[in-house]
Amino acid sequence: MKKHKNVLIFLIKFFVTYALLFVIYNVYLQKTQQKEPIFKTAPITTLVADQSVNVIGFFGYDAGAYQHKKELSVKLLINGKYTARVIEGCNSLSIIILFNAFIIAFAGSIKATLLYSIIGSFLIYVINVLRIAFLAVMIYKYPNQQEFLHNIIFPAIIYGFVFLLWVIWVQKFSNHKK
Repeated sequence: MKKHKNVLIFLIKFFVTYALLFVIYNVYLQKTQQKEPIFKTAPITTLVADQSVNVIGFFGYDAGAYQHKKELSVKLLINGKYTARVIEGCNSLSIIILFNAFIIAFAGSIKATLLYSIIGSFLIYVINVLRIAFLAVMIYKYPNQQEFLHNIIFPAIIYGFVFLLWVIWVQKFSNHKK
């Protein structure tokens, strides 16, 4: 019975945390995104696109990020060619919410949980910016591979990294480590 109680507690903590953070994030999106009179993405989405452009530029490409005029996205251009777009789902906040819900559900000490949450969220954000830059360059160089790159490689990078962070958390820092 205790085994089932622990699973139930984990699920409750996970879903309550996830729901709370998701509601906060949606309020943020409603307050910052706009469709009329012109489209405007949330500041975090624009920031991720701009930082991705900086990474692309670091590797010698002429890159730019521009608000799409007909949708909630930021267009990424490489050497003047529209290569990719950054939408709300690309800004990493949804996955950071998922990451933190798990960390809180498998909590360790308050200090460890808070520090790991902050450091992990920062690392996920950085990996996300790097993967967007990588994806944009790969699509620019290999446009015929766009579907494979976006649907397989792109998610594998971020979800694989988050999974690795979760494994490290459970094995090293949570109260449930063996």
